Amino acid sequence: MRFDVLRPPRARAAFVHDVVMAALSFVISLYLRLGDDLFVQIPPATMLKGMAMFTLIAAPVFLAAGLYRGIWRYASMHDLTAITRAVTVTILVFVLALFLTTRLEGFPRSTFIINGVVLILLLGGSRFAYRLYKDRNLGHVLERTIERRVPVLLVGAGDEAETFIRSVMRNPAAAYRVVGIVDEKGRRVGRSIHEIPVLGTIDELDTVIDRLRRRDDMPQRLVIAKDRLEPNMVRNLLDRADALGLTVARMPRLTALRAEGSRPIEIRPIALEDVLGRPQAVLDRDGMAALVRGRRVLVTGAGGTIGGELARQTAALGPSRLTLLESSEFNLYAIDGDIAEANPEVARASVIGDVRDADFIRAVLARERPEIVFHAAALKHVPIVEVNPDEGVLTNAIGTRNVADACRSTGVACMVMISTDKAVNPPNVMGATKRLAEAY
Repeated sequence: MRFDVLRPPRARAAFVHDVVMAALSFVISLYLRLGDDLFVQIPPATMLKGMAMFTLIAAPVFLAAGLYRGIWRYASMHDLTAITRAVTVTILVFVLALFLTTRLEGFPRSTFIINGVVLILLLGGSRFAYRLYKDRNLGHVLERTIERRVPVLLVGAGDEAETFIRSVMRNPAAAYRVVGIVDEKGRRVGRSIHEIPVLGTIDELDTVIDRLRRRDDMPQRLVIAKDRLEPNMVRNLLDRADALGLTVARMPRLTALRAEGSRPIEIRPIALEDVLGRPQAVLDRDGMAALVRGRRVLVTGAGGTIGGELARQTAALGPSRLTLLESSEFNLYAIDGDIAEANPEVARASVIGDVRDADFIRAVLARERPEIVFHAAALKHVPIVEVNPDEGVLTNAIGTRNVADACRSTGVACMVMISTDKAVNPPNVMGATKRLAEAY
């Protein structure tokens, strides 16, 4: 029997409540059966002995049945089923113990059935009354789990997670199956919401994922089930999910989720403001167009995720010439094809080369004579740079120095370096190399 489920104070309070209700149900059932003749037919000593025996049997059965992993705020049909099982076992064990000790003498047989019903009402009624008090309705109490196709792990063990789980359970068109929850504060670890366990904290994410993988319940994505999560925590989740091969998404807002009805539930990608911790800045697109239009532009790392998007948006603004500099032949071929299809009128050059080669970079800039350089070439994946620090320094720090020196020597009017939030008080090699590049 595991007693760690009683670690949270509220779980201990719930256990004390249930034990008291067990004792009370014994007296109530006898009174319902015998009425005012209760103390005439059953001596007080006999009644107290029976009540003590019943309570001592009920306590370990309640613990073993897992009644204290659930949270009263989210009481549902699952909890009522667990209570019914626990009460049934308690009554059966009590009848057996009473038979072995007294041959069932002194207590009417129908009392045991009445006792079971009364105890279920006392335990279940308290939970659902609390749920009703919190939610002001019982519209979703009688819900059952329906298996879904895409396994997801929820981040956050509050109202949003409970609403998401309920929506998935009641919606036949939902595409997700919740396999577990991680709690950002850790106060609800070891408990459950609608029988979905809170497996650990965000800091224990690797351990939680490994545990789910071992039981063939590996989630495909993390779903942030919390409206307000610190931007640093969101960035941490994105990094850790990337290392674990998972994607990260947000659940719909509570108001939207409650209005879903029978429609499929759509989770949304992480928005930029989730990571920034502030509203996204409104771009001065007219100013950007005035900066680029009619000028010669060079983009380093043009085949990468950021460099590629920079190249596409720059081409759309009408530069007089666009030079794409990239070390990967395939990536260069792909971005050159994209721009040729979307903006065929833009004159362009595709150059294979490495920013770590100072002479090569100086020669390219001297030949192309760009007026604006967008420097996006870098090693950006934290785990890769962490195990290849020399390469990170050569590309991110030395490569940036080479580009900056070449820009100065060839008369480039404007150089823009793409950096990262990890350069602020850098906690890793990648951030440190980008901070060096910024300083230079």
